[in-house]
Amino acid sequence: MSETDNRDLRNAMLAAQMASQNPGGTNGEGQPINAQQYAKQELGVEIPVDAVPLPSKGTVYPLGHPLCNADVVEYRSMTAKEEDILMSQALIKRGTVITELIKSCLINKNIDVQTLLSGDRNALMIAIRASGYGALYEPLYTCPSCEFKNELQIDLNNLPIKPLTLEPVSPNANSFAFKLPVSKKEVTFKFLNGREEEEIVSEMETRKKKGLLNSNLVTARLLRCITSIDGNDNKSLISRFVQYMPARDSLLLREHIDAHEPGVDMKIDFKCNNCDHFEEVTLPFGANFFWPNFKR
Repeated sequence: MSETDNRDLRNAMLAAQMASQNPGGTNGEGQPINAQQYAKQELGVEIPVDAVPLPSKGTVYPLGHPLCNADVVEYRSMTAKEEDILMSQALIKRGTVITELIKSCLINKNIDVQTLLSGDRNALMIAIRASGYGALYEPLYTCPSCEFKNELQIDLNNLPIKPLTLEPVSPNANSFAFKLPVSKKEVTFKFLNGREEEEIVSEMETRKKKGLLNSNLVTARLLRCITSIDGNDNKSLISRFVQYMPARDSLLLREHIDAHEPGVDMKIDFKCNNCDHFEEVTLPFGANFFWPNFKR
């Protein structure tokens, strides 16, 4: 490669990096342009923009949040830049790959991705994956009856949205009421967001590294979900209560939260190609979700 070719390649790479991070440039009226406009104006590339319905319908976000009472959120299709994010070992190690991917694809950069409810994040994640590599997802699922490895064929566009049906205790609040059947305590709870989910994953990894065999996943989630007990929101009180709450209270509260959490319905009907075993299963997510040609 000649020196001229090297220089042109370096200039092209620098221009692409600047466009993705801070496009620069102006339109005909002297206004700054975003990455999509830059790609079309300077490179002749049209990056599709679409919108995905928010399972929460925006009702849990406080006034002033960019998604407060929003029905949909706009995103752009994946590009090679997002493939770099997916391959980043640093992001993988930190467990923040999905956060950075969604952040990169969101049109409204004022949205703090970590404040999104997990169900809203999942809806975005699935839509972004479908925009980049198509809606067909082919995970392997091992039959629990005969252990045959089945290759499923899932159309991600057909996964139904599970909308929020509960009424919050007050408008634009991620806070919902539930009465514990055994202790008779009135609790309020919230649905977890991306930051809290990442905290739980980090906590589990820390316990694993320390050689702690017992997982505290149940209490870790309850500590973050429960926001008050009989009107008392003291964190120390909630922590003590969670440690000693009756198992039936814990189970029924978690089932109530799972049943009503807005998101994408991941339940699919599975029939084994080898033994005809049939059951409803949760859609498995593996390495080939974002890498459809991943060699298994």
